Order: sequence, then C-alpha cells, then structure tokens
Amino acid sequence: MRTDRSLVTLALLGKAIAFWRLECRGQAGMSRIDPLVTPGAPSFHAHAIHGSSGFGLNPSYEDLVNADCTSCAVTQDKSAYWAPALYFKHADGEYELVEQVGGMLAYYFLAADAQNPEVGVKAFPNNFRMIAGDTTRRNYTISGKTGTNYMDPDPEKSVWASMGQTKQSDLAQRAIGFNCLHYGKDAEGALYRHYLPDKGYLDANCIDGIRIEIMFPSCWDGKNTQSADHMSHVAYPDLVMNGDCPPDFPVKLPGLFFETIWNTPAFSGKAGEFVLSNGDVQGFGYHADFISGWPEELLQDAINTCTNLSGRQEDCPIFNLQSEADQRKCKFKVPEVLAREKTEGRIGMSLPGGVAIRYGPEPAVGPAPAASESHTTHVAVPTVTYKPGASSVILPGGVFKEGTTTVPAPEPSKASILKVDPSSAPAPEPTPEPAPEPTPTPAPAPVDPPVPEGYQLVRTDWHTNGNVVSKVVVIETLEYVTLATATETVTVTATFGDKARREVQHLHRHRGHGMH
Repeated sequence: MRTDRSLVTLALLGKAIAFWRLECRGQAGMSRIDPLVTPGAPSFHAHAIHGSSGFGLNPSYEDLVNADCTSCAVTQDKSAYWAPALYFKHADGEYELVEQVGGMLAYYFLAADAQNPEVGVKAFPNNFRMIAGDTTRRNYTISGKTGTNYMDPDPEKSVWASMGQTKQSDLAQRAIGFNCLHYGKDAEGALYRHYLPDKGYLDANCIDGIRIEIMFPSCWDGKNTQSADHMSHVAYPDLVMNGDCPPDFPVKLPGLFFETIWNTPAFSGKAGEFVLSNGDVQGFGYHADFISGWPEELLQDAINTCTNLSGRQEDCPIFNLQSEADQRKCKFKVPEVLAREKTEGRIGMSLPGGVAIRYGPEPAVGPAPAASESHTTHVAVPTVTYKPGASSVILPGGVFKEGTTTVPAPEPSKASILKVDPSSAPAPEPTPEPAPEPTPTPAPAPVDPPVPEGYQLVRTDWHTNGNVVSKVVVIETLEYVTLATATETVTVTATFGDKARREVQHLHRHRGHGMH
C-alpha cells in the first residue's frame, strides 16, 4: 500500500491561494447511468461513479443531499462524480474491467478570475450540474496547429493567445491528461499528454499504471445551474486551470479537477488493447460529469475558511471526515433495468451496452460503420516519450512541460520560488551524465533562501512564464512540508508583447496519492 506523500501548494503573484484535495476512496458503483445525458434511462456506456448513495437514473438535488452516505471522505459533500471506466480487450475479443486504484481524487482549486481577483470564488449553487469533455470526439485539433505530431508538447501558455489557441474547443482538449506512472522516476507533469498511449508503451513505461485527469470549466455565466448541453453555462479560463474568464462568464467557481488511477500493469505481457467504456482507445473522447451535492452555504464557508496551504482535507476545520473503510461501504442502488448487466471482471465479447470501438477521425455519432472494429480507420498518433514534469512538481495552470532532469527524487520536495529579472536568469544547470553537456556561465542571481534544518538541497531550476522568470530551489525531506515563498521586486526595462498574466503556480508532487 502506497502512503500519501503528495504536496500541493499554489501561489499567485506571491500570494498564497487556497485549495483542497477531496478523497473519494470508495466507488459508489459501476453502471450504465448518466442522469445528465440520458435522464431516466440507461446511458450509452458504463461509468465509474463516486459520491452520494442517492445517485440514480434521474436524481434530484434532494435525493443526493438526503442520501444515507457518500463514498467520499467529507460527509457533508453528497455530490456525484462520474467518468468512463477503463476496460481491456483481450486478443480473443473478451473484455475485462481494469481495476481502479485508490478511488478518485477531486481537487478544488480556489484561484480567482485573473482579471477580477477581488471578486473571489463563489460556491457551486445547489444542484449545479456540468460536463467536461466530449464523448464523441475521436481526434485532436488545436487552432493554428500544423501537422499531426502529437509528440510536440503544448507551447508555453503565455503564447496561446497570440497563436489563436484559446478557443473553448482548444482549452477543452488540453483539459484532458493521461499521466504515465512510474514511481521510480520523477513524475510526469499533469495534462502533459492528451491521449491514452497504446498498450506497448504502457507496458514498457507506465509500470505503476495510468492516471487519467480532467479539468472542468470554472467560469460561470452567473445565472444557470445547468444548460441543455450541460456545458454552455460554463467556460474555461484562458489558461485552462486559471487565467482570464470570458466576458460572458464573469463568476469564478472552484476549479474542479478529477484524477483516477487504473491498474494497467495487471495486463502487462498480455495481447490486447485498453479501451474506455465509450469505445475510445485513444482517449480523445474522455469526459466527466458533476452534480453538486454540497449545501451552498457550507461550501462557501469552506472556500472562505479552508486556506491551509497543505491542501489536505484534514486541515479544514469545517469538514466532517469519515474513514476509508466507511467510504468503501457506501453504494447506490443500481436500478432494476441495469441490475443484471455485467460491468466488472470479465464481461463478455462486448462493452457494456454493446458499445463498438470507434477510431475516428470522425465523431463517434450515429450507427457504427462496418469498419469500426478495424484499425484501418485508426487516427495515427505517435506516442509521447516519457518525460518528467518540471522540477519534479506539477504546475496546474502552467505549461506542464518536460523538466531538465531525470534524477529520481524518492520523497516529496519543498520548493522556494524567487521572481527575478529575466535578463539575469542563468540557464538550467545540466544534470551530470556520462558525457555532460557544457554548462553555460550563469548571470548573477539573487541569493537563495537558507536551507532549513532537516532539509537538503536537491537542485535549482528556472521556468519562464510570459515576462516572469521564476527560480525554483528544491530541497528534500521525508515529511510533509509547506511552500516557503519569497518575492523580490525588480524593475524590468525590456518591452514584452504579451501582457503579464496573474498565473497560478501550483506545486503538486504526484508520488503516489494515498492508495494510488
């Protein structure tokens, strides 16, 4: 069992930003239910469902909040969280459910609208509902992107606007991630890879599984708790996790981020392929759904009060927490129409609901074409090489680009960030290798903060975001630590084309979350 050693801290222009990580270690059920898309009837594909035992084919807000239990740790949260399950198709055509490891984690990021930070973050209204992602998508199309080389990482977020890549359709595609887990290496950055790697790559590189991630829109029109398509009443800020909200969506909600880990190593060496329950083998159609079962006033109190920089739900005095064992006991009653449908273990020669594999690039709508089970229509996607996240931490709201080192750091890290004049920033110091690259002569830089007792210096890295260059000093300890942030005010004389953004730097160490 892997213990919880993750550390998440946010900083916005030197000011700490609150968040918490909600653990949903229990799975309330696995069934073909989606009350947003197909209310009152079975859904088209199976979902892994977490949260309130009041979930069902068409639950009301009262059904959720008055339920007996939740499969999440915070007992006052009777929300419903669900997303497609992952299956393995054996060489003989039989499907088998992939085990979900450690339940689901839901991050609540409390970054305000960068244009209007004084407005703050508003709680989800009672019965608020929304969807992230598009189950019919079977390709990856970013505005202004030439070619189909998916090996190219996302460009720096500071240039997305100038490249014309801040349309909602662009942001939604970049809000999905498939994180290759190898706990013997530095963690990959969140949302680094926007599709599910093929089995050969997973077997060779992702020896601890795959973590599937999705970010929900967090800008709201301020009027509607839902919309006909369950998406039109919300929008992404222009940097996906933070940034500027569109003018028609002036209210900032908590930034909801789901992550689930699947035990793909259990199928290592076996012939076959992994496929999401919606018939998607590449992940472009990954999506997730949410119905708020929080009491609005309590959630607003939590937003205003739960500001401990640890991000641990235990550090919020408002939350009533239950044990992991109690979370796992909580189940919703599967409707009779679906009670006999097999969704777990080896389930037979088709996905639940008879869903066919659809490769695209056309959307997966209407009857499946005769060639839907043939790889001849497969969208060619080169596999992104395994690369660690920047400084062995995740920067939601940042670029999630590859780091400058592959040296593993076996325990959580503590980082101190100093803002410096871009003209004085030295190039990254290369990690020693058998044939080391020449080390550039660094320009003068501010003196690093002292290393506290009980820690040791691991390395320093430099990251550029627009016209701000940040120096990250990483030190190690074996215990949970907090983020010490110091800001040096400098005068920048250079002229920059892009306006400076108030961008969240979210330092998040994915070294095995709880049961993950």
